[in-house]
Amino acid sequence: MIDLALLPVYLTTVVALLLIPGPDMLLIASSSLSYGRKVGVYASFGNATSGLILTLLAAMGVSALVAMNPFALEVLRVLGGAYLLKMGWDCMRSSAADAPEIEQQNNLAKLLYRRAVMSNLLNPKALIFFVLFLPQFVSTQLSASSGEQMLALGLLLNVMGLLFNLLLVALVGTLGKPLLKNDKFRTYQNKFMGLIFFALAIWLLASQVQSIA
Repeated sequence: MIDLALLPVYLTTVVALLLIPGPDMLLIASSSLSYGRKVGVYASFGNATSGLILTLLAAMGVSALVAMNPFALEVLRVLGGAYLLKMGWDCMRSSAADAPEIEQQNNLAKLLYRRAVMSNLLNPKALIFFVLFLPQFVSTQLSASSGEQMLALGLLLNVMGLLFNLLLVALVGTLGKPLLKNDKFRTYQNKFMGLIFFALAIWLLASQVQSIA
């Protein structure tokens, strides 16, 4: 369901996009640095889950309908910014005693998974990206429908993105190991994540989202 003539260009473009720092990379890297590789892995899977949902919506044409509605995009932007601000506030008001112990990583990993899913789904730019990017590689030379081709292209994008993020987690998580054993850092690790969420909220709320109509 992917035109082999377009595949090399598509793969090259995806790799280039993955190497560009963005909010997803920041969230995954900071999670790995602050709480360890396990949490970073869960955040990576959260990002992949949201990407899969957006792929399905794009293939069904639902995301295009939303992306053509300026009001819907604005609502998504505000909701996404408010959600990130809440996450930031929750982290900032945590005390030093709330710094997670190793045995608490399971709950923390699940929490970061949910946060990664929601932060991407509530980002209208992510939705517009799937609407604008995937159709560029839909071929008229194949018998498969445009929806089927977009589904295949989106799945490939998500697999490559997940592998890239897991590599990032391995690298950053290894570098951050000494920090997790540092009592002073552990005192402020929730505050650090709070600042990350605030930065993501400001980025989203300050950005301009254009419809594709």
